[in-house]
Amino acid sequence: MLIKCLTVGQIETNCYIVADEDTLECAVIDPGDESNTILDYIEDLRLKPKYIFLTHGHFDHTMAVTAVHEETGATVCMNEKDAGAVIENAPFRFNPPADTIYYKEGDRFTVGSLTFEVLETPGHTPGGVTLKCGDCLFTGDTLFQGSCGRTDLYGGDMDVLLRSLKRLADLPGNYEVYPGHMDSTTLDRERRYNYYLKYAQDALS
Repeated sequence: MLIKCLTVGQIETNCYIVADEDTLECAVIDPGDESNTILDYIEDLRLKPKYIFLTHGHFDHTMAVTAVHEETGATVCMNEKDAGAVIENAPFRFNPPADTIYYKEGDRFTVGSLTFEVLETPGHTPGGVTLKCGDCLFTGDTLFQGSCGRTDLYGGDMDVLLRSLKRLADLPGNYEVYPGHMDSTTLDRERRYNYYLKYAQDALS
């Protein structure tokens, strides 16, 4: 599995391109901006985008979706609860393509030999998801290194987010964690050092 992180846009969103190195099929996770940067990387490695996965619908994770979708033909997938999601007072509103797949808890998608499983992890937004692939978690704005997503924006709910954090903490084993912003980490590290994750475990146990 090849994982490339491209940090794009003014808010420095992590866009991940996850590819099967044998078939060159790939998924693009959260193309938040700079479509040319994303498309150039895909072209340079001769990758074959199959899906565009969205962890949630905020503008900083979706601004390049239309361009990447139209250029590659990859199918857009997101939780329907975030279709049209908007950060309060922000001018950008994301309307997904007509052929978008609205995924839900437990749905699985194959990209070459890779399997992505959808875990619903709302709280930052109503339709937030984490994508599990092998020993990797793509957590969007649910879980960060040492922190978690904010809940003071449209649709945010701290109580709901804490339940999502506990769910991630309770996953068996360790995972590489690839968040929507900032550096990657591991689930074991966050279980040990992340105040919000530890609080969620303690408060909801």
